[in-house]
Amino acid sequence: MSVDPAPTAPSSLSAPAPRRRADAPAAPAPVAAPAAVFHPPGGRAAWFAWAVGVSVYVLAVVHRTSLGVAGLDAAARFGIGASALSTFSILQVLVYAGMQVPVGLLVDRIGPRRVLMLGVALMSAGQLAFAFSTAFAPALASRAVLGCGDAMTFISVLRVAARWFPAARNPFVAQLTGLVGTGGNLVTTLVLAQALHSAGWSATFGAIALTGAVVFVAVLALLKEAPPGAPEPAGPGVPSGSRRLPVGQQIRAAWSEPGTRLGMWVHFTTAFPASAFGLLWGMPYLVEGQGMTRAGAGGLLSLLVLSGMVFGLLFGRVVSRTAASRLPIAFTVLAVTALCWTVTLAWPHGHPPLWLLVVLMLVMGSNGPASLIGLDYARAYNPAERMGTASGIANMGGFIGSMITLLGIGVLLDALADPGSDSYGAHAYQVAFCFQLLPLLLGTAMILRLRRKLDRRA
Repeated sequence: MSVDPAPTAPSSLSAPAPRRRADAPAAPAPVAAPAAVFHPPGGRAAWFAWAVGVSVYVLAVVHRTSLGVAGLDAAARFGIGASALSTFSILQVLVYAGMQVPVGLLVDRIGPRRVLMLGVALMSAGQLAFAFSTAFAPALASRAVLGCGDAMTFISVLRVAARWFPAARNPFVAQLTGLVGTGGNLVTTLVLAQALHSAGWSATFGAIALTGAVVFVAVLALLKEAPPGAPEPAGPGVPSGSRRLPVGQQIRAAWSEPGTRLGMWVHFTTAFPASAFGLLWGMPYLVEGQGMTRAGAGGLLSLLVLSGMVFGLLFGRVVSRTAASRLPIAFTVLAVTALCWTVTLAWPHGHPPLWLLVVLMLVMGSNGPASLIGLDYARAYNPAERMGTASGIANMGGFIGSMITLLGIGVLLDALADPGSDSYGAHAYQVAFCFQLLPLLLGTAMILRLRRKLDRRA
């Protein structure tokens, strides 16, 4: 066994060590090697983590869109008109939009797993209270709680995906998240609409609430929000900030980035037409305004959902390959959506043919996938430590647009209703739905303005 020799004192015959001049600069301190950059692995484990997280988002979409097929039932149950009915969705969307920045901060600080669990608990509690509400006020409060829980899902799932998948895959995974989430919309239009008439109000909404217990246990037991070896958000290899940066400073930093604001306005303008239609006004428009049966209207709403799935796959592939396609896709979706609605609303007597309604549903299916381009801008123009906050700001856009549109259509319908009538005719819907062209114009103008600002900075 070899032993290292002990150090010996220098002998007198050894050469003396050179002396440093008093005015000579000190030797530079050794520079520590930079921490290794962590590369998310992807693979089966990543897809499993994403699948557990996205199950929460599917449940959130079921909760969110449940009133879209129950609007007429809710009006009868609570004895309310169009303005009051729209208040349900407006409050839910208002809470959702208002919670986006706080949720983004929570995701940055305590992690997406805990935020998802809190979201499931709030959604289940709100939906259970809604199932047994018989008066307008408690039902309204329950939808606010539901909206608060819903707000915690999408950003959390995207954060899980960002830590598990390589950056180049994030646009595709985000689109896939939206695509799978629309499966919740299919459950609403195909299952919930029928269950309301067979099982009744309380049993249907109560069953949805209890489903949350299963999803909560799955997240608690199975979800790992980051792969083994991944640094913490404020750990080595990741810019420090989010867990130590004051809240106000973090929000200001995210908002001052023009890419964040551009993402918000892209989300605002592309998301709200299909969102307002699916959340509340689609079923009444097709049944009361166009004289369709509930089954026929449900079929058209399902077509909107299926179209969104196809566009989600298409946009995800294209944006993953070239970031330059983001704004061209958004502008194309905006132009075609505005054209289809203009032709539909300008049709004589307010009764467009079925083929035009089918085209309208197919085109509006592109709205949701196009809105995710806004979140891609927020991710691309912000560092990792404030990604949740920036995504929350961008994600507010579409829900603010939806809230404005839901309220505007409801107020116009009440103003145009025949005295003493509990329903609205084709002409009332024709005029009221023209309101949505205003936020379309506003959002398009803001996108153009911010695009020029980014171009000047580049």
